[in-house]
Amino acid sequence: MAQPDPIESANLMEPFSIKDCALVALATGRKARVLQEFRSELVNIDAASIYNHFWGGLLQSRFGEREYNNDFASWVRHGIHDGILAERLSALAPTTFSTLEALRQEIIELIDNRLDEAEHLAWTRATQQFEFICSQIVVFDTTMQLQHPKELAPVITTLSISSIFYHFIDARRRTPDERDDFSDWLTTFGDEFTPLKEELAGIDPYFGSLSELRDKLGQVFTSHFQETTS
Repeated sequence: MAQPDPIESANLMEPFSIKDCALVALATGRKARVLQEFRSELVNIDAASIYNHFWGGLLQSRFGEREYNNDFASWVRHGIHDGILAERLSALAPTTFSTLEALRQEIIELIDNRLDEAEHLAWTRATQQFEFICSQIVVFDTTMQLQHPKELAPVITTLSISSIFYHFIDARRRTPDERDDFSDWLTTFGDEFTPLKEELAGIDPYFGSLSELRDKLGQVFTSHFQETTS
């Protein structure tokens, strides 16, 4: 008896719609020139600003690799000229925190600890002020729709890096279980793609570029469907 075509069976499921996006920077009017002032602003700044200063840099065009993984660490190093705190801030991975509020508290604690170690940093004036920026995401519909997860294998490496950002990173703010859009869609197929979801859950999207993340996702999807069809 002929086996049913998995793609035809998947037609009963909601298709996966490929989106693209752009981040629009928005000024908050909040600025800091000394570390103590930066700490005070950080306490009350909108969490969307923290999100932007940790994740927004992935979508910004740069020549070469990012020296530090977030804008806070970069400013502390190049504005305050404190390499110790800069390294500590750069080591923070937002993916390891359950909420942006938890991340905020960790940043504040690192600053407080460093101020205790080096009191002069409380009044050291930065050579460049820090400006807190928020961002608003603008979403575009590419009109591309996929009916079955195996269609992602050849498609994913052709997506723009901003599409990867939207579906694998920003999705965690939108989905009920704080997971990427690919995993969220795979869940609608029941337990069939549990191993694939586990592989995706093991990918940390923070340390590395979006192009590297795209390649890694392509490898995971391609490897999975090669194994299941062999």
